[in-house]
Amino acid sequence: MLTSEILSGWLAWAQPLLAPWWTAWGVPVSYLEALAFVLSLWMVVCNLRVNPLGWPLAIASSLLYGILFAQFGLYGEASLQLVFVAMAVWGWWQWLWGVDEQQQVLKVRTLSTQGRLLSMVVLLMLWPVLGWLLDHITDSTVPYWDALPTAGSLIGQWLLGRKWVDNWPCWLAVNVISMGLFAYKALWLTVILYGIFAVLSVVGWRQWLSLAVQGKARA
Repeated sequence: MLTSEILSGWLAWAQPLLAPWWTAWGVPVSYLEALAFVLSLWMVVCNLRVNPLGWPLAIASSLLYGILFAQFGLYGEASLQLVFVAMAVWGWWQWLWGVDEQQQVLKVRTLSTQGRLLSMVVLLMLWPVLGWLLDHITDSTVPYWDALPTAGSLIGQWLLGRKWVDNWPCWLAVNVISMGLFAYKALWLTVILYGIFAVLSVVGWRQWLSLAVQGKARA
């Protein structure tokens, strides 16, 4: 079992960053959470603009949130951040040098109905598997609740890396569910961040749909 004691020892070096900076609603906000908040917002703005700078920002913010979530016992979310780092490297490469199915430079486009159904099937398969793993190899108090946004985030990250418009409704669902999860753990600054993410997901959805239509028109 992964215990909070083991993780606390491993994260001892990060304790200065986890020290309270200010208090919001009676809950202390750490330097680390505040920095991760700023980097994450900057990342999403870059994604909205289809700017590759979003990927190195994603790497930095994911590392910070991995430390934060582990400290609060959200092991699924913490492990997910390490996966995000690897996927961010992959996504960065995709946006710079990736090609689509016709060997053309990647552009913003929409999934087919079959692609959406496949994404949903993958989600329904990943969710219980990840929930079972969290329930059996960690001391998480919310294994299946933690697993749902974890599974959705993996799918959303892949869709984003391949410039599918459908990454935005996926992130919208993930962000709304995550807000409840983080509120349960009293991570209020992160709740606000994910609320902003939810709004930006709608903005990104509309903006990328417009880009996809423009791309089809040019084609």
